[in-house]
Amino acid sequence: MFDPYAPTFIENPYPAYAALRNQGRGWFSEEWGVTFFSHHEDITAILRDRRFGRDVRQAVPEGEIDQGVFERTYPPEYPTWTYYTRESFIDLEPPAHTRIRKLVQHAFSRRASASYRPRMEQAARALLDEACDRGTMEVIADYATPIPLAMISDLMGVPARDQPQLVKWSHAMVRLFDEKRTDEDGIRAEQATVDFVEYLRSLMAERDGTGNDLVTGLMQAEIDGDRLTPDEVIATSILTLNAGHEATVQAIGNGILALSRFPDQFEALRQTPGLIGTAVDELLRFDTPLQMFERWVLEDMEWKGLPLRRGTKVGLFLGSANHDDKVFEEPVRLDLARNSNPHVALGGGIHYCVGAPLAKLELEVAFLEFSKHVREFTLATTDLDRVPSVVFRGVKALPISVVRS
Repeated sequence: MFDPYAPTFIENPYPAYAALRNQGRGWFSEEWGVTFFSHHEDITAILRDRRFGRDVRQAVPEGEIDQGVFERTYPPEYPTWTYYTRESFIDLEPPAHTRIRKLVQHAFSRRASASYRPRMEQAARALLDEACDRGTMEVIADYATPIPLAMISDLMGVPARDQPQLVKWSHAMVRLFDEKRTDEDGIRAEQATVDFVEYLRSLMAERDGTGNDLVTGLMQAEIDGDRLTPDEVIATSILTLNAGHEATVQAIGNGILALSRFPDQFEALRQTPGLIGTAVDELLRFDTPLQMFERWVLEDMEWKGLPLRRGTKVGLFLGSANHDDKVFEEPVRLDLARNSNPHVALGGGIHYCVGAPLAKLELEVAFLEFSKHVREFTLATTDLDRVPSVVFRGVKALPISVVRS
């Protein structure tokens, strides 16, 4: 029986994913009420197929929506969290999704993202200098968290004194995306959302329209006279914090852990910094921080012989797709020079990660600076405490010893 919360799965899901792929095209979970897909071919197709979507309310009458699954996705007992999650453009469909994405995507363009590089490099170098002086580093707290946090704070115009609170709010809010959340998790997520919304409203009230931060940009963004509403600005800011912080932290941690297990690849990056472009994609593929993404079925259909009823949900195991041996040669091997790499770590279709250029830049800086400053490193322990989630994959802490280059 497949159990995505079994300790062995949390530790290493990839053997279980391989078994799922060998069993067939799709698998229905009675417990979750969700049909899961694990093949790269299915997942990439579903991400682009408009018969699946993020907003079930637009296409399916309320009476045909699986209410149990809907209320687990958008729990009514946590109204503030639910409202801003549903208002986020990642949970919308065209035309609402198209409208908001057009208004926000310029803030995350490759050109806009590049302007943050000097600040990221400065932050990474300072953190690595401190770690090399000590000879030790706890990767998550000392490196993976501060880099995206500094970037997001700059991006949103948040003072340095408020950065620790952003981390607490983000950790609390994302717990509600997990099926195994507790009532206490829900209460904390709701309160964190209430507090962050209040904080954002105060930031918005202080903005005079002359800043170059994201909040000001969202407030001022206009296409053909159309502008974002205050709630749309808030929902987009919440998404930016949660997606930009949580996934990036885990991507950096997972990447450094992978490099510790493939020292030849770390040495290859040290000797050939030009590998960094393919290295970022390979590290995202190898141990994907966002392991599972969901879609609603918007019309009755058969998917390669598997009946799917509209108003139900499908779960896409992105981590499994990224280890599909029909697509990736030796998927369990880390190869920083891998050229053919159609991974889905950043999603696909109209909901492809709008912040991908910025996320990839953060990872490029984090891994490149690490390889420049550190000649060798070793894990301080092999007993790592995993994040207990089927959605996000990462470790809570990653202590290492480091030797300066």
